[in-house]
Amino acid sequence: MGCIFCKIVSNEIPSTKVYEDDLVVAFDDIQPQAPVHVVIVPKQHIESLNELTDSPTWFAMLKAAQEVAKIKGIAESGYRTVINCGKDGTQIIWHLHLHVMGGRMLDSKMG
Repeated sequence: MGCIFCKIVSNEIPSTKVYEDDLVVAFDDIQPQAPVHVVIVPKQHIESLNELTDSPTWFAMLKAAQEVAKIKGIAESGYRTVINCGKDGTQIIWHLHLHVMGGRMLDSKMG
């Protein structure tokens, strides 16, 4: 499989891991859009949010976002979580992923 996130999960491609549990891995984004920009991916290949039917994975992703915010020191000041889904949602990598961004006041425009 040529999925870059699957290769990160299997350690074929190095990453700066921030958090990991049995279901998800979180790592620093290589093209950060904010001072803190972490990507959370399920270990299981799930193409997009539309294919997510496993509630334990969904809850693991949300828990990971909370833990990442604590680890990175942005839990109190605030952060944004984003999931891009599909072509029009600007999903570029076809493996479900959740962005956690913060560390400064983020633009309030959503589009």
